[in-house]
Amino acid sequence: MQQLTSLSLTTLLLLAGGVVLLGVLVHGLWSARRAGPRRATEDGIESRLEPQLDPVEVAALEPDELASDAPGTPLTPVARPPRRPSVRIDALIDAIAVFALEAPVSGEFALQHQPPSHRAGNKPFQIEGLNAETGDWELPQPGQRYSEFQAGLKMANRAGPVNEIEYSEFVQKLQAFADAIQADAQFPDMLEVVAHARELDQFAAAHDAQLALLLRAKSTAWTPGFIHQMALRHGFVPGQLPGRLVLPSPDEGAPPILTLNFDPQAALAENPEAQSLRELTLALDVPQTPAEQEPFAAWQDSARLLARDLEAEMCDDRGHPLGLHAFAAIDTELKKLYETLAARDLPAGSAAARRLFS
Repeated sequence: MQQLTSLSLTTLLLLAGGVVLLGVLVHGLWSARRAGPRRATEDGIESRLEPQLDPVEVAALEPDELASDAPGTPLTPVARPPRRPSVRIDALIDAIAVFALEAPVSGEFALQHQPPSHRAGNKPFQIEGLNAETGDWELPQPGQRYSEFQAGLKMANRAGPVNEIEYSEFVQKLQAFADAIQADAQFPDMLEVVAHARELDQFAAAHDAQLALLLRAKSTAWTPGFIHQMALRHGFVPGQLPGRLVLPSPDEGAPPILTLNFDPQAALAENPEAQSLRELTLALDVPQTPAEQEPFAAWQDSARLLARDLEAEMCDDRGHPLGLHAFAAIDTELKKLYETLAARDLPAGSAAARRLFS
C-alpha cells in the first residue's frame, strides 16, 4: 500500500511538471505570434501574420521586408524599392514632418483621413506618401499602398514668413492625420522653423524681382479687341483672368514668361469694343523663369514690338520714358540676381524658387 502511494505521488509530480512545461511552450509561441510582422488590410485595419520563420529572424526584419502569398505559406524577405527624392517637398523652403507606420496603408485610407484644408494660415502644405512598390514620393491616390508619409509646410512666400500660430495649426492638423492612420509623427522644433522662416523671408524679399513697364498710347486709344489682335502677332495668348494675355513658356505646365495686362473691367463690359484703353502693363516675374530661356530679352523685345504696333510709349511705373540705357542697367543687375539665386540653390525657374516667390 505504501509502495502504491509512493508511485502515485511520483506520477503526479511528473504530470504536473509536464503541464508547467507545456504552459511555458504555449506562452512562448503566443509571445512570438504577438511580436510577428503585421499586414494592413485594405481598409487600414491591421491583421497579424503568423511567423513561419525563426522568431529571432522575424523580429529582425522590418514589416515591409516580408512577403507572403497566402496565410500559412512561408514568409520570405523581399527587397525594398529604392527611395527616390520628392519633387514637391524641399527642405530648403519646407518644414518637414515625418509619419512612420508599422505597416503600409492604402491610399484610400490615407485620403479618407487627410485634413480638409491643406493650409495653415496663408501657408500651404502638402502631404506625400512613399509608394511601397515604386519607392516614389507621391500625392496619395487610390489603388496604391504607402509605407511612410511626410508633410511639408512652406516656410515663406510673398505674404511673409510662417509664424508661431500658423505652425501650431499645421501641427494640430497633421497630428490628427497621424492619429487617424496610427502613425508616429515627428515634427521639427517650432522655434527653429520660425527662425529659419524669417531668414528665408529676408533673403527672398531682398532678391525678389518683378519687372513691369507701361505702354501708354501716344494718340489714339485702343479697344480690347485691337489689343488682342496686336498681342497675338507676337505670341501672346488669352490668359485665365479677364484683361490678361500671356506669353506661354515652352515647358508644359510652367508659368508664363510674360503677362500683358489691361483693365479687367473693360474686358468684362457688356460691349468691350466700346471701351477705350490708353495703358497696358507688360510684366516679367523673374524667379519664375529659367535664365536660359532669356526672359529679359523676351520682355525687352515684346515691349519694343508692341510699342511700335500700338503706337505707344514705353515708361517705368512712375511714368518716366525707358530708353536703351535703362534696359542695359536692368540687364546688368538681373545677371547678378540670377547668380545669387543659383548660389542659394534657388535658381530662377526651379520648382523651389517658383514656390518661394509666389
